[in-house]
Amino acid sequence: MNTAVLRTELRLFRREPGALFWILAFPTLLLVILGSIPGFRHHDADLGGLRTIDVYVPVAVLLGMIVGALQSMPQNLTGYRERGILRRMSATPVRPSALLSAQMVVYGTAALASALCALIVGRLAFDVRLPKQPIGYLLALLLAILAALALGAVVSALSRTTKIAGAIGSAVFFPMMFCAGVWIPVNSMPDVMARIVGYTPFGAAAEALNRAAAGDWPGWTHLGVLVAWTILLTAGASRWFRWE
Repeated sequence: MNTAVLRTELRLFRREPGALFWILAFPTLLLVILGSIPGFRHHDADLGGLRTIDVYVPVAVLLGMIVGALQSMPQNLTGYRERGILRRMSATPVRPSALLSAQMVVYGTAALASALCALIVGRLAFDVRLPKQPIGYLLALLLAILAALALGAVVSALSRTTKIAGAIGSAVFFPMMFCAGVWIPVNSMPDVMARIVGYTPFGAAAEALNRAAAGDWPGWTHLGVLVAWTILLTAGASRWFRWE
């Protein structure tokens, strides 16, 4: 990957206040809003003795990567294609693949920063315990980011214009938010629904993060689901992506 391209993409990302807010600030802000509700800070027997705010921390962790991968990255890449930037890059020593790699590094790093902010604020503001299985938590988080970026690459591959990228991204965005537990935490879902959601990328990620937060290993089934989705989505993006 060309370091000059990466530096340029980082500089452009810092100039996007919308992306900075929705990826880095919004998940933590949502956590603060939910944590400010008194009932969300009470222990609930239906959640295994956890508080609602406890189970929403993994949701906030996943939300930043969902926004970045499905809303921001596809529109950026499609915009580059629309404006002919990728075509012009193909005539230079810098390959368009360097741009794609730089985009993934930028949004992957932003997702990690967003997750770290959610964990720190949850701990400091609402006394949410840090993950008891940090290695398993980090592994699940990294696999979730890879799956999210692969899904974003597929959206980019299928979109000829930025309007189409926005439409497809939004169509996928809301189901993925549901699977991550934004409206109903995965812990609170009926067993059948939770099992179905567990086979989606963000449902599996939510389950893996919850288990690692409780001190258990994330579970090879959930990690395997994330790996399988990453491989399938990456293969699809490679097949369908066009630089022009």
